[in-house]
Amino acid sequence: MSILLDASTRVIVQGITGREGTFHAGQMLEMGTKVVGGTSPGKGGTTHLGLPVFNTVADAVKATGANASGIFVPPPFAADAIMEAAAGGISLIVCITEGIPIQEMIKVKDFLHGYSSARLIGANCPGLITPGVGKIGIIPQRITSAGSVGLVSRSGTLTYEVASALTAAGMGQSTIVGIGGDPVLGLTFKDVVELFEKDPTTTHLVLIGEIGGSDEERAAELLGAGTRLKTVAFVSGRTAPEGKRMGHAGAIVSGNRGTAKSKVEAFQKAGVAVAETTDDIVGLLR
Repeated sequence: MSILLDASTRVIVQGITGREGTFHAGQMLEMGTKVVGGTSPGKGGTTHLGLPVFNTVADAVKATGANASGIFVPPPFAADAIMEAAAGGISLIVCITEGIPIQEMIKVKDFLHGYSSARLIGANCPGLITPGVGKIGIIPQRITSAGSVGLVSRSGTLTYEVASALTAAGMGQSTIVGIGGDPVLGLTFKDVVELFEKDPTTTHLVLIGEIGGSDEERAAELLGAGTRLKTVAFVSGRTAPEGKRMGHAGAIVSGNRGTAKSKVEAFQKAGVAVAETTDDIVGLLR
């Protein structure tokens, strides 16, 4: 099993005819993801990569039965694309686009309250992958392998590094989820941990956090209440100066809120092993 994405998931790609949409849709197809079409306004009725192209998400859902979408459209149009996906009946929305203004994402979050069945991953994220089954986004298939370790991360680069290390160590993954590093996101660490808790084939869990916000602390509280998953956490940005933005838009520390120290202490209080470096994760997970 897995969370969010399995062999039955029917995926469309919003922005499929663009450069990024074309490349990553091709990668998704090559892996075996059940991509059933895409959208590109004004190009409805054509085909691309051997797939039907539609003007709107609603048209795509009606024709293909799609229930998931990967969004590869420029920042000025990405917020509208997320809302269009939800309104069109998509239940899993994965937005890869970075650079969406915070005000736009606040509007999106408010809009999604009216669509309780829609789950958003991102924006500004690498997406998710169920090794050996399919992916939505940009996580390379070659660094993953099927298994029982769940992985959730704010950092795309560290997602790849840790997935590769797990695979090299013979520790396959059930699902890998990159939630993104923006201040306003869809699914949170806590949301994803809850999903892994319900997946009987996931026995171990790795959380890759970073400075900024309090998402990791909320996940730690959930784990501290009791978990069946053997969990290891890593928090990046330990040497970041206070008040300085480091990489992600959400990686800003102010006072005692969102510091690496506060996150590490929260995980330790919850009984979660915390890795000093990413190289320690595999050993702690064993």
